[in-house]
Amino acid sequence: MKKFRKVLDGLTTSSPGGTMGSPSCGSAAGTPTAAPTPRDIDVQETLVSENFQLCKTVRHGFTYQPTALAFDPVQKILAIGSRSGGVRILGRPGVDCYCQHESGAAVLQLQFLINEGALVTACADDTLHLWNLRQRRPAVLHSLKFNRERITFCHLPFQSKWLYVGTERGNTHIVNIESFILSGYVIMWNKAIELSTKTHPGPVVHLSDSPKDEGKLLIGFEGGTIVQWDLRAKKADFRIYYDEAIHSVSWHHEGKQFMCSHSDGSLTLWNLRNTTKPFQVTFPHGKIQKDGRKESCKPILKVEYKTSRNSEPFVIFSGGLSYDKAGRRPALTIMHGKAITVLEMDYPIVEFMVLCDTPYINEIQEPYAVVVLLEKDLIVVDLTQSNFPVFENPYPMDIHESPVTCTAYFADCPPDIIPILYSIGAKHKKTGYSQKEWPIAGGTWTLGSHTYPEIIITGHADGSIKFWDASAFTLQMLYKLKTSKVFEKPKLGEGRGADLGEEDPFAVQMVSWCPHSRIFCVVGISAHIILYRFSKYDANTQTVSLEVRLQCEPEDIITPSENENNPCFSEPGSHSPQPHHQYPVSPGSRTPDGAKDSTPFLKVKDKTVRVPPGYQSDLVIQLLWVDGEPPQQITSLDINSAYGLLAFGNCNGLAVVDYIQKTVILCISTVDLYGATDPYQRLTRSPRRNRQSTSEHCMRGLSNFYSDSKKRIRTSYQSLTELTDNQQSIDMERSKSPTSDHVNGHCTSPTSQPCSAGKPRIPMGPEGPRLTRRGPGRPPFRKAQSAACMEISLPVSHTEESRENSFSRSRSSSVSSIDRDTKEAITTLQFGESYGRKSDALPTPCLWVGTSLGVVILIPLSIPMDHEERMEDPVTVGPSGAVQMLKGSVLRFAFLDCNGALIQSPYEIWRDQNAPEDPDRPRRRKLVHFSPSSSQDAFGEGHLTVVCSERQAKVFLMPSQSCLFVHNITESSFVLRADVVSLCNSVCLACFCANGHVMTLSLPSLRPLMDVNYLPLTDMRIARTFCFTNEGQALYLSSPTEIQRITYSQEMCDNLQEMLGELFTPIETPEAQNRGFLKGFFGGNAHTFDREELFGEAAAGKASRSLAQHIPGQGGVEGMKVAASGVVGDLARARIALDERGQRLGELEERTTLMMTSAETFSKHAHELMLKCKDKKWYQF
Repeated sequence: MKKFRKVLDGLTTSSPGGTMGSPSCGSAAGTPTAAPTPRDIDVQETLVSENFQLCKTVRHGFTYQPTALAFDPVQKILAIGSRSGGVRILGRPGVDCYCQHESGAAVLQLQFLINEGALVTACADDTLHLWNLRQRRPAVLHSLKFNRERITFCHLPFQSKWLYVGTERGNTHIVNIESFILSGYVIMWNKAIELSTKTHPGPVVHLSDSPKDEGKLLIGFEGGTIVQWDLRAKKADFRIYYDEAIHSVSWHHEGKQFMCSHSDGSLTLWNLRNTTKPFQVTFPHGKIQKDGRKESCKPILKVEYKTSRNSEPFVIFSGGLSYDKAGRRPALTIMHGKAITVLEMDYPIVEFMVLCDTPYINEIQEPYAVVVLLEKDLIVVDLTQSNFPVFENPYPMDIHESPVTCTAYFADCPPDIIPILYSIGAKHKKTGYSQKEWPIAGGTWTLGSHTYPEIIITGHADGSIKFWDASAFTLQMLYKLKTSKVFEKPKLGEGRGADLGEEDPFAVQMVSWCPHSRIFCVVGISAHIILYRFSKYDANTQTVSLEVRLQCEPEDIITPSENENNPCFSEPGSHSPQPHHQYPVSPGSRTPDGAKDSTPFLKVKDKTVRVPPGYQSDLVIQLLWVDGEPPQQITSLDINSAYGLLAFGNCNGLAVVDYIQKTVILCISTVDLYGATDPYQRLTRSPRRNRQSTSEHCMRGLSNFYSDSKKRIRTSYQSLTELTDNQQSIDMERSKSPTSDHVNGHCTSPTSQPCSAGKPRIPMGPEGPRLTRRGPGRPPFRKAQSAACMEISLPVSHTEESRENSFSRSRSSSVSSIDRDTKEAITTLQFGESYGRKSDALPTPCLWVGTSLGVVILIPLSIPMDHEERMEDPVTVGPSGAVQMLKGSVLRFAFLDCNGALIQSPYEIWRDQNAPEDPDRPRRRKLVHFSPSSSQDAFGEGHLTVVCSERQAKVFLMPSQSCLFVHNITESSFVLRADVVSLCNSVCLACFCANGHVMTLSLPSLRPLMDVNYLPLTDMRIARTFCFTNEGQALYLSSPTEIQRITYSQEMCDNLQEMLGELFTPIETPEAQNRGFLKGFFGGNAHTFDREELFGEAAAGKASRSLAQHIPGQGGVEGMKVAASGVVGDLARARIALDERGQRLGELEERTTLMMTSAETFSKHAHELMLKCKDKKWYQF
């Protein structure tokens, strides 16, 4: 039988063309069924493989682990490098580009070719890269790999094509930017220092031109040595030896002074007239102690010395604080004249850069802002105002304000939802920002033609929810919701959270949102659900709380009850659903640990509070502790506003709540859902010998993903250790009666008799009592076979490889492991109009339930449709309907009509419950239904149901429940996320597997359309945050601080260029100020310095080939055009050539004019001489 079942499950019936033929069918249970005739399901499929292409689009958020910073003062664009080799380039809002080095080496330094549309990056693998920014997708044009020396510092003078590169050995090399070839000109460290020096000066930490003379290069060594090198004479002008290590150097714009920052927290000012000792030494934060000594200070890592025309110079530095104050936050100090301002930061400072009006270093700088790159934030300080306010950041840099724990992505939302959320959220924005415009305003961006409303929702570890406007490849926060406000703050040492060491009791696990009805549901880590309604008015509300007891196993050996149970489900043959429980379930009996039972993790505020406009809590559902054990995590959730129902499940069972009447209508274990149709034979367990709390195994805090090793990663994909304890299992077929209405020892039927204390009732089946036993000391977490309900708790100190291996090892085939454990979790839920039984003629409200064992259960619902009846009459639950089976845990349901179009779930049109009453128009519910039989006259009654599991996808025809198509998605891996999405006016099934493959299948024939090995699962963060949406888009959390968006639509890939911003804008380079006659006369001959003459191959020769290796870049078609003519580009070269030609023509014209003037003078003198000598005789001369 097993072999026969496997053969049937392995059949994939698909038509080779776009139109479905007559498929051969097999039921999910493994028995063949009659297939519908072709005319019943003749669907013309329009999607083909040419409609799909996978590529990255944009990346949002703050750069994870930043390392470097650069700014182009003419183009006004900012670049940020990261430890993982990424480069983020930012301009005006909408101009946001992410580049990645293939090597993944950390970026050490960034250098813009100012106003040339290019960027040089120096990486930790001692490679220089030249990026072309004149295309929307930047690409590497050249790379230069140093083989024998390590790069420590780079400097590129303005309007120069020669890059100075300092190394760890103390040498300075020179690279031609256009060809990316080393010059033969090298400044060796032993030539730079005096021969009498006995120690090595250390690595090069600074290189800069003298503002007074470009032919003089200032070299700073880490050991405290500073050398000014005359590039023409190839010798040192002066050498400075200082006792303290040097971290940075900054020139005064006149070139007569420079300032150094040191490791002892001091600043030294040096005058070129006397370099024997510093002109001034200051300890900005070093106070004199009672014994007369200065207190020790931290190193000043960077200093910038900037002059201003109308005020005192600015001295800005990071670090230098005293050691004596523990816990003091990192600070940026601004010294302006005698005023010293210390700006404390929330995170350590990585780098800062002062923004000035001019790109010329020999002009008055006029600083107007300072960009501060922190470890987890980017801020810009306004220097033009005395209180130094910060600019409001237009980029979404605060995604990680609290660690992201879940994501949701909605494309093609109702157009009115974004303005409403923005207007509500704008009222709560922070104030005190600078009134000036954001200074990083480079590039151009226009709203593309292929735009539609998109919203991204992120859930966080502190319980907060953020709504983001993600339209047109941008990201802007609309609204923030704090779910923790619903609960009372847990007190230290009290409550369940304290018992378990819960660090983030409000952390968000999953969200469910209906944009049409604006109903919003949040599932929290503490086994709680909060339902929110949206209102444009503030209101005084008191949140209703429901407590649900969902525990499927009693503590001790179960003995048969003497009394019969009243039926909760009718017999499978019955068509009239019976009334079910409509009130909160009974807390049940108390144990000797009574204080620990029937209590939730958190306490809901029981008083009336004033809530602002926006999302307002309407109902809180909490799972209770049972027998000293905490509730299991909620693994699935669905809500339907038209039905007014909310369903959720976990590893123990299923509960359905009527949120209109605020009652629980169903609370049942997974096993009891089957009735008499259970497809498995389950093992019972031996009794537990002693009662002990196992809370330490459950509900650990959802830590942030980059915390220390004491914290633990928590995902919704549980990987639970398999039990190896000795258990005496009795292998017997489950004889549970389908008429049972007792679950976990509490009543679920309003007509049943009360349970006796301590003796939960277990029904008697036709074959006698069912024994439910559990081994001694058994923890509440057990081996489950679901990817959607499982949890991983791994130390952060483990490597990524060990995480992935642990994740994959914990997985097992859902079919093969049935006999080893009967634990079955609810993994997915879906409300919809369907056919509960084969004999149904019309669709009715149903709840589709998918489990971790690959079982699909259909539960019919009877819902009063009249407005008054719905408010008062109970919702009844019918007996379980169809039972189907798939390989692996069920992940997704979707419904198609017989034309192949997606059937949306019915919903209620949003109405504001806090709006003023209108007596002429009573407030009634308005529902929108999408019946599967509304437009199928030619195709008959019925609809198609798409079911996707971890390994398999099936399409069923309802109400006959026959399987039309089967496709085995993967055998070696398993599906993490699956969704039915709309694309190109059609629908398809999109899947993301644990092995990194992104696949799409046609519907309903399940033909493979795309299979791309995109992203191997190296981080659990990707698994829990990857989500698909309509229009061929998806996203995932690529790092703890960044959201990566991708597309699998060929149309969007084709239009991607026009939707992205332009980084480079043609701008005229500002002219240098006129230095005046005296400054030009006494200021040296800086303008006559010709680097080409010094560094070119003709003068300096070729560098050693073994020193560095040139690697051509893959710049793409657009980039190669630029590469062919050098980095400055064809237009820039043509402009320079025209300027040179015009200059030469001007010189030629001047020479011609001089020659004409000289000729006229000669002609005049010759004529005068002729007249004078005309009448003279020869002897008169």
